Amino acid sequence: MKLPMNDRKFLFLLAAIVVVVGLEVLSLAGLHIPMPYAPIVFGAFVLGIGYKVLWSGLKAILRLNFSNINLLMLIAVSGAFYLGEYPEGAVVIVLYVLGERLEDIGIENSKSALNQLVSKAPKTAIVKGRLEPTPIEMIAVGTVIQIKPGEAIPLDGKITTGETTVDEATITGEPIPRDKHPGDLVFAGTLNMNGFIEIESMKLASDTTFAKIIRMTFEAQGNKSDTQKFIQRFSKFYTPSIIVLAILLLIVPVFLFDGDFAHWLQQAITLLVIACPCALVISTPVAIYAAIGNASAKGALIKGGKFLEAMAQIKAIALDKTRTITYGNPIVSDIFPLNGTSREELLACAAGAEVFSEHPLAQAIVDASKKEGFDPHKAEGFRSVLGKGAIAKCLVCTDETIYIGKLSFIKEHQPVTAEVEQIVERLSGEGKTSVVISFGNGVAGVLGLMDEIKPDSRRALEQLIELGIEPAMLTGDGEKAAHYVATKVGIKNVFGGLLPEDKAVRISDLQKKFGSVAMVGDGINDAPALARASVGIAMGAAGSDTAIETANIALMNDKLSLIPFLVRLSKTALSRIRINTIGAVLVKLVFVILVFLGYDSLVFAIAADVGVTIAVILFSLNLMSYK
Repeated sequence: MKLPMNDRKFLFLLAAIVVVVGLEVLSLAGLHIPMPYAPIVFGAFVLGIGYKVLWSGLKAILRLNFSNINLLMLIAVSGAFYLGEYPEGAVVIVLYVLGERLEDIGIENSKSALNQLVSKAPKTAIVKGRLEPTPIEMIAVGTVIQIKPGEAIPLDGKITTGETTVDEATITGEPIPRDKHPGDLVFAGTLNMNGFIEIESMKLASDTTFAKIIRMTFEAQGNKSDTQKFIQRFSKFYTPSIIVLAILLLIVPVFLFDGDFAHWLQQAITLLVIACPCALVISTPVAIYAAIGNASAKGALIKGGKFLEAMAQIKAIALDKTRTITYGNPIVSDIFPLNGTSREELLACAAGAEVFSEHPLAQAIVDASKKEGFDPHKAEGFRSVLGKGAIAKCLVCTDETIYIGKLSFIKEHQPVTAEVEQIVERLSGEGKTSVVISFGNGVAGVLGLMDEIKPDSRRALEQLIELGIEPAMLTGDGEKAAHYVATKVGIKNVFGGLLPEDKAVRISDLQKKFGSVAMVGDGINDAPALARASVGIAMGAAGSDTAIETANIALMNDKLSLIPFLVRLSKTALSRIRINTIGAVLVKLVFVILVFLGYDSLVFAIAADVGVTIAVILFSLNLMSYK
């Protein structure tokens, strides 16, 4: 745990503890500060260090709020001074304040990912044509901003001039920088590494992805887990119960069994001190914040403790196909040259025609040709036939007309063999799209295209199954395409051809069967299902307002492998909370029993309480480095 050693108040507190504990040790050795100076010296420490605690306890009495923890401390310190145990009273208050300060430090450290995020937020930007920096709050949408190498990008925008490499770790959690060119999007809070660029702002400062991340993470503190809520409710009943027990501990031995008043008063005060539920109260929030901070650093934004806790309880997970398991971009997966056509001639000639088209399938064919090292043939006279295909004239081949598109379109212009029919049928059975190419006489070849599966999808789903979570695919794509992709990644439960409202119905069906169900989608057409699921997870949410707003958890990068990590992280966090809670309760129970037996002391009680609190904080903060 990182301590604020440059904080003067904290250093003063540590110095006060050293002095007070030293005086207590001398007191135990028989060396006392003489009267009437003892109450003055120790009273100064009590008021100087613990005035906020005592004032809070006093206000609790005036308001008859017996659930206030500080009330226990006020009674304990007052009782110690009444008994003349001035060193004990001072030790109690300074160690209690130290415990409170360590709790604050624990939460501050566990929120360090958010604090780093806020500190990196740019405050000004250089607007083109102005010499002085402009506050980002005053920059309108459509403004051209200049960004030098090494500077943070101040607003979401599109590059208009220049090329560079951008470190997007603050948004996506990805450690590898990405190359950016004119037309590419960039996000506020990311780092322009090596090129001078100009961008056109696309959002106001308050609406950027970076601002939404910060706002959402702060709001996560309000979405408390069921465990946190239980601990808080428990504390409200716990504190008054301890006060009643302390009163009985004094009254019963003294008035019913003629016990020594001073001795049992001290035992009652000791009970109040050891029973303070500091470690119990702090065990949950520190663990929750540490886990959320860890997830944020890896690009997963969790909107609150209750959603982290819910991830540990899911029994099934529904996933959209496009842009979740797959990239959502078609690629050429199969190439069938026919009639003596070479692979190079088929791809280059097809790419030469498709280079004029903006259709995603056309771009995939052009990319495939270039990837294999074949320059697209020069062509002219390109004409698109809506819903069917395209026609162009190749200038490289022997003055041949290229026909490219659906099989039915090719049949209108060229004879088609049974072999071509069989290839198209086979590709269709695998859920792939067929593009038939003809130039010259007959069919030159067939290309099969499919949505590219993300490389980590299969392994991520295997890990989820290993964790006892049943996966299901919910997609609007056709049954054949859905089943093909599902087979590739190991999903048995497949539902294709679904509308957004159908996905929500399927989520309800899965909840009836499994109980807690997570839904993973892109946050747009999956919004109804994300909202109905026990946990809604948006994939690739960077730049998507809908995804960030709709989901309970937003994955800022496209890594499906983050989901099994989040499940393991949440299970570990809940396990640590349970261990913290049980440990704190057991330690207190031991000391409470000793108090009732008359064998405990005030100093040991407060030392044990602070010790348990520190142990709980350190154990919880370890979640920040969980791999």
